Parts: sequence; C-alpha cells; structure tokens
Amino acid sequence: MAFELPALPYAHDALADGGMSKETLEYHHDLHHNAYVTNGNAAIAGTEWEGKSLEEIITGTYDKSAVAQNGIFNNISQLWNHNQFWEMMGPTGRNMPSELEAALKDSFGSVEEFNKAFCAAGAGQFGSGWCWLVKNADGSLAVTKTENGVNPLCFGQTALLGCDVWEHSYYIDFRNARPKYLTNFLENLVNWENVASRM
Repeated sequence: MAFELPALPYAHDALADGGMSKETLEYHHDLHHNAYVTNGNAAIAGTEWEGKSLEEIITGTYDKSAVAQNGIFNNISQLWNHNQFWEMMGPTGRNMPSELEAALKDSFGSVEEFNKAFCAAGAGQFGSGWCWLVKNADGSLAVTKTENGVNPLCFGQTALLGCDVWEHSYYIDFRNARPKYLTNFLENLVNWENVASRM
C-alpha cells in the first residue's frame, strides 16, 4: 500500500499569527512534503521495502558510514520527518506541561538553557538539515542536529521535537535569518503538549 500525504492537522493559515505564513504552508506541505511522498513511493516500488513501515525503511536503509544517503532513505526519511513536524506545531498547546518542563530543567538546567542549545544546534547545522530534542535509550534528553533528512530513528533515539532548517521551511517568512526563525519556532509555533506526549 502506497504512502499518502497526511492532511495538515490545522488550516494552512492557522500558524500565520505565530510567524509561519499560509504561503509557507502551501509550499512546504503541499509541494515539498508531497514530493517526498511521490518520490518515496516510486523509489520503493518493486523493492524489498514495498509494504514496510516508514520506520522500518528508515532504519533499514540508513548508511551510517555515508554522508550522502540513498534515494529511498532520503525521501522516506523526509516524509517521516515532515509527518512529525506538522504535529509538533500548532495554533494551540503553547503552555508547556509540567513534566516536560521538569525534564528540561533536569537535563539542561533550565528551559532557557534548552532553548539556547536547540537554537544553537539549528543555527550551526551547515546547509540543510534538522535540529532535535531527543530522548535517548537511557531516558536522558539531549539536543542534536542532523544533516539533510537524517533523523533520530537512525540512532535509536525518540524524537520529541524537531525543527526543519532547510531554507524552504523559513525563507518566505524570515529570508536568510535562520536564528530568528528558530527563536520564533520555540516561542510561537511549538505545540508543547504534543512534545510532552512523545516522552
């Protein structure tokens, strides 16, 4: 069964007041995300990966020894990344649940220090990629960054929060000001209730 583009969990203009415009959502979800769906389905057709879950394909095709990944991984991983990205944002869920706040304070010293680490990871990712808040196998939290479409599944981690730092995610609204986009993402776009639910 072929993968499909999931509908956004809110209207295209629902994040505009938070700094992500309707135009960005139309380009990013309807065109970029859909391209990963279309190309991913074409790449796995007739292969051993056809009929497998996104997670199985990602972990099965990731090559830890290579920077340039294969076409199946690139498209399927980006499909998964974006599925999570839309859910991690929203017009609601702005109040951080106490259990998440406590976990961030325990791991980073304060929510403010987490914010600094997350923004630094995203701003410091050379070229295209993602920055993440992850839960490691031992339960500890960490901030990481990955190139291109690589995600925490490749390292046995749980993705709690991810931010797309490919230029198509922010250029319409923030031009080349990636640090400003990252700060705005944390302050005005994240659905912290969704993040807490992933713990």
